[in-house]
Amino acid sequence: MPDIDVLDSHIHFESSGVGDALVFLHGNPTSSHLWRNVIPGVAGEGFRALAPDLVGMGRSGKPAIDYTFADHARYLDAWLEAMGIREPILVGHDWGGALALDWAARHPDQIQGIVFFETILRPMSWEDLPASARPVFKMLKSDAGPRAVLDANVFIEQALPGAIADLSRQDHDVYRAPYQTPESRRPMLQWSRSMPIDGEPADVVDRVEAYDDWLRTSTDIPKLMPVFHDGPGLMGPAVHDWAVENIVSLDVVDCGVAGHHAPEDQPESLARAIDSWLPRHASPARMSQRADRESE
Repeated sequence: MPDIDVLDSHIHFESSGVGDALVFLHGNPTSSHLWRNVIPGVAGEGFRALAPDLVGMGRSGKPAIDYTFADHARYLDAWLEAMGIREPILVGHDWGGALALDWAARHPDQIQGIVFFETILRPMSWEDLPASARPVFKMLKSDAGPRAVLDANVFIEQALPGAIADLSRQDHDVYRAPYQTPESRRPMLQWSRSMPIDGEPADVVDRVEAYDDWLRTSTDIPKLMPVFHDGPGLMGPAVHDWAVENIVSLDVVDCGVAGHHAPEDQPESLARAIDSWLPRHASPARMSQRADRESE
C-alpha cells in the first residue's frame, strides 16, 4: 500500500473501501498491522478505512525528532491534510486513542464521530495503573528505561507477546521489523515516558485535560467505547465508571475477553461493535446510499 510525503518524512498507510474517512490509529508498540482483522468487518458501506503508521513506527519514516506527543500530533495533522481528509471518524487504541481525542478536541467542527478503547482518558495517578503495571512504568521512566527499550527491545520481545493471547511468529515478525536497531526504538521509549502520571509530563497532562473538557461538552459528537474484561488491560473499572459519568453522547459496548491489545484478541467482536454503531450515527447521504444498495 502507499506512502505519502509528510513534512520532512513520509507516512505509510493501509486503505480499503470508498466513502467517508474512517481512520484507525494504533498505539505503542504496534502499527497499522494491528487493524488487519478489524478493517474487513467495517470497510465499505460508504466508508473508506485508512490506517496510518504513526511517524517513526511501522513502515513510516523515522525523522530526527524527539517523538513527543506534540510531534506525533503534528505529523498526524499533516498526514490528514495531505490526504485531504476533512471530516473523519476516528478509531483509536492506546496512544492512537489519545491522539484521536486530542485531534477531535482541537478540531471540534470537523470530527464526525470517535471510537476509543484501552487508551488514556484522563491524567493518572500511580494507583490508577493496574498493580502489575506500576513497577514496569516506574522502570521505564527511570534511568533503566533506555536499557530496557533501546537495548533489550522489551516492548517487542517481551511485552507484546506477553499481552497478546495468540501472537503468531509471522505477525510478531511484522511488529519487530521496524525496530532493528537501538536508535529505531526511540519512539517506543518516548511513548512509555509520556504516560501522564502524577502531573508529569506536564505538556501531555495539559493535552489530556483539554480533551477531557471536550469529552464533557461535545454533545453533538457520537462516541463509542468498546470495553474488554478479564485481560491485562490499561482501562480498569474505575476508568470505565469515570467515562460513563463524564463523557457525553457515549455508547459503551462489551466486546468480551481481551487484554490491552484488543484488536489482536477480539477483532471480530470489535469490528461488529463499530459496524453496528456507524449506521446509527451516519450522515443522511450515507444512509441514502445504504438504502439504495439494500433496495437493489
